[in-house]
Amino acid sequence: MELTEILKKSLLFSGLDGENLSDVAAIATRRPFARGESLFSEGEPASGFYLLAQGSMKLCKVSPDGKEKVLHFVHPGETFAEAAFFGDGKYPAEARATEKGEAIFFPREGFMGILERNPRFSLNLIVSLSLMLRRFARQIEELTFAEVPARLAAHLVELAERKSTAFQGKTYLDLDMKKGELASRLGTVSETLSRAFRKLKEEGLIEVEGSRVVIFDMEKLKDAAGRRPA
Repeated sequence: MELTEILKKSLLFSGLDGENLSDVAAIATRRPFARGESLFSEGEPASGFYLLAQGSMKLCKVSPDGKEKVLHFVHPGETFAEAAFFGDGKYPAEARATEKGEAIFFPREGFMGILERNPRFSLNLIVSLSLMLRRFARQIEELTFAEVPARLAAHLVELAERKSTAFQGKTYLDLDMKKGELASRLGTVSETLSRAFRKLKEEGLIEVEGSRVVIFDMEKLKDAAGRRPA
């Protein structure tokens, strides 16, 4: 796929005309990666930021006792590592691929030059960062106040809104990560996550077949999540 076509699918570059997209493409570098490969490590000087073109990437931190905490799973079309433009100029977490794919890298200096020439980029960057902050604020709220079954229900609702299939009143979706990674994402452990799946199943809300989840009643699942996604 042409680089400009990839850029169009990102919120950060939405609304830009062909000439502006070409300017961005001129400073960008395509970086294919293998599963398990890291694009950058926590604390590494941030020389730029990325757009995920294909594949899957997780942003994670490792605690002093060696336990990994997944902060966010990046999906195609999303930008990440915008910290290159703020704070101390260091990446706050590691970016590690959960499957092979390709990312687009934008160097700090080149992109700052574009920001100076085109105010629309600045507005789009603010919107993109605002959505990111909103997502993390909601995650913190869920981890702080919600029980694990509610966290799981909220994750399934969000995943279904992003990618699912509906048929005869049921919603079908595939988990976008291993259950161990999902447990980390929800701030719990695998055993507790299994009990949460079992609870939602016993309540007649879902059925689980490997990585495939069938949602029988989306409205009741939203009620179990304790919120209505905006």
